[in-house]
Order: sequence, then C-alpha cells, then structure tokens
Amino acid sequence: MADQTKIAGKTDVYEDLKEPEFFQVMLLNDDFTTKDFVVAVLIAIFQKQQQDAVIIMEDVHRKGRGVVGAYTHDIAATRCLQVHEAARKSGFPLRCVMEQV
Repeated sequence: MADQTKIAGKTDVYEDLKEPEFFQVMLLNDDFTTKDFVVAVLIAIFQKQQQDAVIIMEDVHRKGRGVVGAYTHDIAATRCLQVHEAARKSGFPLRCVMEQV
C-alpha cells in the first residue's frame, strides 16, 4: 500500500516501484531444425548480428540450449511465441523457453 502524507490540503502519494523482472530466453536443440534456420531466427527475431547468431547456434547444437538474452516478461514471451510461429510455418520443431533470472 502506498504511503500518504497530507500537507496543507494536498496529498502526496509515494509508491514503491520495483525494477521489472527479467527472463532469460533460450533456444533448445532438436534433431530436425537446421543450423541455417536457427541463425535466421536469431537475426530476424532477436536482431542478433551474424557472428553472434552463429555463436548462439553452436551453443544450441553442442550444449543442447543456447542463451539468446534477458528480457522483460512481455518481450520474452512475445519473442518465444514468434520463434514457435516461424518454426511451425517452416516445418521445424524448434523450441524456445524462458526462465526467470
């Protein structure tokens, strides 16, 4: 609840503001999605540079998951949805998940 202070007929309201929570977005490896498609998704949806996209794609391939970045909840959820839609349209089972940081 906000603290209120009344001075000369005016009420000042003080609210406790919190920094937004961040969520780590990760791509998960599978045996069917091509490396080229993963790189294309990283460039198109996450605005990664070619070199960064290749590094993340190699993490997905070698480690089973690759961290794309940390975003607020709404942005992370939207990007995951965009990945799933793009993968579905292209016939790939690429998965994207988000975890609270």
